[in-house]
Amino acid sequence: MRSRNPSLIGIVARRIIAFSLLAMAIQIGVVFADYWFDDDKLSVLMLQQETENLIEYVQVRDGVARYEPNRDVRERYLDRSDDNGAIFLRIRTASGEMIHSNCTAECAQHFLPLNVDAPQFWKRLIAPGKPFSVAGGQTFERGGLVVLVELAILNDPNGFMYGALLHEMFDSMIVPMTLMFCLVIGATIWSVRSALRPVAMAAQAADALDPRDSNARLPLTRMPQEIARLVTAVNRMLTRVADLIQSQKLFSSSIAHEIRTPVSIAKMELSRIDDPRARNAERDLDALTHILEQLTSLARADAVDPSAYQRTSLSQIGAAVAEAIAPFVFDHDKSLEFVDEGTPQITAIPALVQNMLRNLIENAVKHNPPGTRIVLTCGPGPVVSVEDDGKGLIDLPEHNEDLGYVKSSGQLGLGLKIVRRISELHQATVAVDTTPGRGTRFSIDFSAALSG
Repeated sequence: MRSRNPSLIGIVARRIIAFSLLAMAIQIGVVFADYWFDDDKLSVLMLQQETENLIEYVQVRDGVARYEPNRDVRERYLDRSDDNGAIFLRIRTASGEMIHSNCTAECAQHFLPLNVDAPQFWKRLIAPGKPFSVAGGQTFERGGLVVLVELAILNDPNGFMYGALLHEMFDSMIVPMTLMFCLVIGATIWSVRSALRPVAMAAQAADALDPRDSNARLPLTRMPQEIARLVTAVNRMLTRVADLIQSQKLFSSSIAHEIRTPVSIAKMELSRIDDPRARNAERDLDALTHILEQLTSLARADAVDPSAYQRTSLSQIGAAVAEAIAPFVFDHDKSLEFVDEGTPQITAIPALVQNMLRNLIENAVKHNPPGTRIVLTCGPGPVVSVEDDGKGLIDLPEHNEDLGYVKSSGQLGLGLKIVRRISELHQATVAVDTTPGRGTRFSIDFSAALSG
């Protein structure tokens, strides 16, 4: 099974995602290295984040400040004095009033004296290296009071350093870069879709191109330059194809016209010769004339001008064909009946529809025995049919894509090709119902030609 071609949007989106993720990973690595190898910056960040977290649990009511932590906070900042390290916490007002403390001598050892006017933020190193052993504090305004939160961390037993690093990475890198990543992806997809919209319109125009219209071209309006070059090349190719089709039309029409005159002269000369071989030659020339007429019909169908379509009635066309071809039918010992059951107006080229019906009737005359009854019926609705009670078709091909096909009799089957070609021009459907020994019925439905 042939795989589908990849979408341009998919290709661009996948590459942007890959390179964006790579850029995010590199940037995160750079920021991580910047903090990890700068102990002073990382310890300051850790103390700031932890003190900001603690101040959220200081409540001021009626001018009195209280520390009201939940269970998780109490466990997180629990005083520890073991081999794993220790955490000491003190919260007080600027005037020295104690709000909360979990230490005594350790507080005096690690924190600022109570009578010292604390700065906005302070930090001092207790011991170098990782895990951190630092002390520091930060002042906040809470309910009209200035509150100082002081924290001493020895050997970082609860991994505050990693929490601060992860928090900084998430807030400063992952969130903004993810937002930027989503915006870039969205903007890229929207931009590609907008840029390809004229291409989609050109594809629709290509499907709707009429090969008979020599002026048919793909639009270049708002087309991206890179694709416009391809479309321009396609338009040049369409020009060459139009020239080729026109040459073929002229050849088909000219050869049929030029040969008809000498054939007629040859038939006239043969008619003066009283010899059975002359009669055989006349029959061969009649067959040649018929083929030339069919070739001319095909050339005329391919040379249709789109402006030739007009509103017409199948009943009127059918009546005109029946009247014109009746002598031919009667001369071959066949009967012709015209039945009008009412048809609506359709958009069609009357001359081509007449040609189609005439070919069907001629086929019914030439391929059936004397006495065959042929019925041309128009309606009900936008349907026309040609039916006979002859011997039926035994070599009707299922597909007739070539100019003609060679029947079992050795003759070219151009008549049905003409019928199918004219039906295609009118978007009509052809149905064939044939039974050997019981006759054939051709029905053409012009429902698609009702509007116009």
